[in-house]
Amino acid sequence: MGKMTAPERGWAFYDWANSAYTLVVVTAIFPLYFKASATQAGIAASTSTAYWGYANSFATLLISILAPILGTIADFKGYKKRLFVIFSSLGILFTLLLAVVPSDQWLLLLVCFVVTSLGFSGANVFYDAFLVDVTTKERMDRISSNGFALGYVGSTIPFIVSIGIILLSQQGIIPLSTTVASQIAIAITALWWGIFTIPMLKNVEQKYYKERVPNPVSTSFKQLYSTVKNIKLYRPLFLFLLAYFFYIDGVHTVINMSTAFGSDLGITSTTLLIVLFVTQIVAAPFTILFGKLGGRYSEKTMIMVGIIVYIFICCYAYFLDSSIDFWLLAMLVATSQGGIQAMSRSYFAKLVPKESSNEFFGFYSIFGKFAAIIGPVLVGVAAQITGSTNSGVFSLVILFIIGGVILLRVPKQEVMVSTSAVNRELD
Repeated sequence: MGKMTAPERGWAFYDWANSAYTLVVVTAIFPLYFKASATQAGIAASTSTAYWGYANSFATLLISILAPILGTIADFKGYKKRLFVIFSSLGILFTLLLAVVPSDQWLLLLVCFVVTSLGFSGANVFYDAFLVDVTTKERMDRISSNGFALGYVGSTIPFIVSIGIILLSQQGIIPLSTTVASQIAIAITALWWGIFTIPMLKNVEQKYYKERVPNPVSTSFKQLYSTVKNIKLYRPLFLFLLAYFFYIDGVHTVINMSTAFGSDLGITSTTLLIVLFVTQIVAAPFTILFGKLGGRYSEKTMIMVGIIVYIFICCYAYFLDSSIDFWLLAMLVATSQGGIQAMSRSYFAKLVPKESSNEFFGFYSIFGKFAAIIGPVLVGVAAQITGSTNSGVFSLVILFIIGGVILLRVPKQEVMVSTSAVNRELD
């Protein structure tokens, strides 16, 4: 941390701040809290699961529509920081609201969750785009990796505290109900997110931008239309996005399906939480290692290394039959899950026009969000046909191979596209 500048440090600390939301609210505690609330209200388990899925899908669709539009507006001077503040504040405040809404109000909890998801994802569009403002092209790999590494470590601290409070309440050691303990855990997450966003707000400013115009919204729509219409002029950039769509779908599916896969092997929920915690810790140093090696051997090379590791993971999963095998698989995932995401972010940041970084990171967000559709369906279909979850995970090899093949087709000497150069060519 001491080797980073104040803007780099402030930017990286936002990963430390908001990753707790993903672990506590999205993955571990709030889903169970919501399910308990819905059950208490007489909602069937299958129905509440369906509502949870609908809420996640709606939030994903909403941010996917808004991301490129808001991103294009944010490219104008002064808008990027303003929009980041709006969306991060929205996420933080509504996460805090989740902790104070009465536990029997399951529908209101679900609505608040959708807003928190919108705030979280929306802020990340501008956060990722700020990478071009806080550091140099030569340091992007290391800074992006440091952000992910800090996120892995930072997310575990409120997670451990939250799980500790809940377990102590369940054992009757502290005089709290499980409901109140869960609400405290959610409140801790919101406060953690808010407090550690301060360095970002204090030290990070928009360095690259377009000058303001009288009608930024209408101008943004025209710019967005022009970009999509003339997509061939950004061939390296969109070829990478196509590769990213496939391989990141595989990465997200492995992460999201891991607990279900472990349950099918007979692993207890307590053990799964421990595995999740250890994976977060192990992932941090490997993510930093990816960043250092990316600066030496190129981001594309390290992304390919990550893809190869994931192909091996999917093949190994086919033969999985014990808890020891699951532990080994989790540690293999830990070696590459942060690195491949960090390298993808920095590689894309080097390809985009700096003055239009938000617009293109809006597309990056869309490809990342919708890259959570094919993988789960592929796993489900393969598992149903073969009657084996192992075969379902093995089927993800297809996504990594397609992503790797397309990535190899991205031109070797990538040149950052200039919006002004494209406009001159259009003229």
